[in-house]
Amino acid sequence: MSLVVTEIFHSLNGEGPRLGVPAVFVRLGGCIEPLCPWCDTAYAWHEFTEMEIDRIMAEVASHMCRDVVITGGEPFLQWEKGLEDLHEKLCRKGMRILYETSGKAGIPALKDATVVVSPKYIHGRWHITADHLANAHWYKFVHAGADDAEAITRFVGEHRLDPSRVFVMPLGASRREQLERMGDVFAFCRKSGFTMSPRLHVLVFDTERGV
Repeated sequence: MSLVVTEIFHSLNGEGPRLGVPAVFVRLGGCIEPLCPWCDTAYAWHEFTEMEIDRIMAEVASHMCRDVVITGGEPFLQWEKGLEDLHEKLCRKGMRILYETSGKAGIPALKDATVVVSPKYIHGRWHITADHLANAHWYKFVHAGADDAEAITRFVGEHRLDPSRVFVMPLGASRREQLERMGDVFAFCRKSGFTMSPRLHVLVFDTERGV
C-alpha cells in the first residue's frame, strides 16, 4: 500500500501538548474544503508524491526517534487508503504517535495514539461535528483577535470541552505575526483557563519550511 506524502523530517514539536519534544514529522498531502485562508502549509494541498508504506517506515526509522507526528494537509483523508496500515506498523514498532487533524474528514477512535484536533472557523462557522470531537484527546485553536476569542469561548462551552485540554495559539505563519498577537492570546488564556501554546518553529525559523 502507499500514501500521498508531502514531506518527512525530524524536528521538535512546535506547538500543543508535546511542545519541544523531538519527533519525526510525516506530512501527508491533500486537504478538504473549505480550505483555511491562513494555512501556513498550503503547499501540502498540491506538493506531494506517492510513497509505499515500507518506504515511509524506513524513512521514519532512519531518524532514530520514538515520537511520530502525522499531519497534513488533512491526514485522515487517507485513513482507509493506507494510513491505517502505517498506523498499525508504527504501533508494532513501539512508536508514540500523535495526529494533527482538522477533524473535517472524521476522526477514528484510537486508543494507541494521541489525536490533537484543530477545529476550523471559516466563513463564520465551525467545520466539524460533535461526534468527531469525541475521538480527540486535545483541542487546539488559533486566535487572531476578539472575534476568534468569542467564537472559541462559545465553541468550548457548547461542546463542554475540558478547558485543561484546550490550547490556543496566535494565528500567524511568520515570527512577526506571532509576536504581534502573543500578548492578546496570553491575556485570553489567563482569563479563560486555557493553555497558551506558542509556535516554536515559527519563532525560531520564521517562514522556513521543514522545521
